Amino acid sequence: MTLFSGEKAHAQNPVKDSLSTYQPPKVLGLDTTYISTYPMVDFNKNYFQFFSAESPNWACLYEQMEDMVRTKKGSLNFYHIGGSHLQADIYTHDVRTMMQTNWNKLPGERGWVFPFKLAGTNNPWNYTFTSSNEWKGYRSVVRGHKTEDFGTLGIKIVCPDSLINIQFEYDRTEVKPRFNKIRIFHNKGFFPFDLNWGNDEILWWRQHTNENLGFTEITFMENLDDFDLQLARKTSLPYDLEIYGFQLMNDDPGISYTAIGVNGAGLYTYLDCERFEEQLKTYPPDFFAFSVGTNDANVPNGDFVPETYYDNLEKMMQIVLRANPNCAILLTVPNDALYRRRYLNYNVGKERDMIELLAAKYQVPVWDLYGMMGGVGSSRTWYRNGLMKSDHVHFTTEGYHLKGELYFDAFKKFLLQFGQRKLNYIRSQEDGGDQ
Repeated sequence: MTLFSGEKAHAQNPVKDSLSTYQPPKVLGLDTTYISTYPMVDFNKNYFQFFSAESPNWACLYEQMEDMVRTKKGSLNFYHIGGSHLQADIYTHDVRTMMQTNWNKLPGERGWVFPFKLAGTNNPWNYTFTSSNEWKGYRSVVRGHKTEDFGTLGIKIVCPDSLINIQFEYDRTEVKPRFNKIRIFHNKGFFPFDLNWGNDEILWWRQHTNENLGFTEITFMENLDDFDLQLARKTSLPYDLEIYGFQLMNDDPGISYTAIGVNGAGLYTYLDCERFEEQLKTYPPDFFAFSVGTNDANVPNGDFVPETYYDNLEKMMQIVLRANPNCAILLTVPNDALYRRRYLNYNVGKERDMIELLAAKYQVPVWDLYGMMGGVGSSRTWYRNGLMKSDHVHFTTEGYHLKGELYFDAFKKFLLQFGQRKLNYIRSQEDGGDQ
């Protein structure tokens, strides 16, 4: 069984050839009307481009995907990190939706979520958190919060109350993966709270707190799509509850797609999150996409140091690979963005050079959004076509949806590429060749 049974096969390079010589179809699953609607988009660049002959980690991901689609068993953890584009979770939620609906009987799980609204910042549209308590938000990008510790999500909320409630529910989304397990990331050490689950007291059969890593995991007797959590402090001593995020898990096969994003974040932001790596290791990634660079590049052209960007990105890649040495890493080139709304920014092109060097070194691919857009200054064209906002940094909702469609189309081309290489190898073995 192939991942794309029924789709027309395209001629590919023999397996002995380098991955970097792949010539993809212009579009695969993408609506072809996009080509005429947005002629400024270079659709020929919309694929995951390799700069190496082989990629063991991406070959591993392909085999995992193929096996999961064939057997309807197993799960894969996908992570995608960035700044404000990811905190909004518009195009990444489109990708999440497509990942969880493209293959039958592979609903996946939701993964990490965070109550951004309670931290005083914008929340993704696809879920909501509410609470009657007053919370204080801390963001890793705020200079005055640098003394705080942060985890994988780069943000946290704090409440000193002895009785706390917090509710979660899905909102404005087609996919609502149910969950029978919740992992709450909180303070390390003794956790002085009794947990209750609303007026109906949802039944749970196991609860465990890991004091060393700072999380409590609750397994329920039934599948849920919302929760009403009440925390009652068991001691009269003062205690500030810190919440770093919630992880919503289940036993279903499929893909979880976690978006990690904080407005204004750069690579340096996440490198300063001291609990980033240890929290990531609690649920290691099988796939990790880096879309960090817009804020790193948001400086005068003469002040940007490409070598610093290279070093920071490599350090982040190494953190991911320590969490899972077999993780498939995707490096994406940020979109074109004007500096201070009016000046051409050549720094993104310099970032692309560094990204391609790292891609070759680590045998991973690049998704070149910058090149697809048209390179330096192209944000002006996208703005005139209603795809970017007037700041020439962020996309409109329509622009984000297009970005999500392009991204998933590129992912499907990766599957097609590796599927054809595998087929070529099998045929060569049957023919007695040594391709």
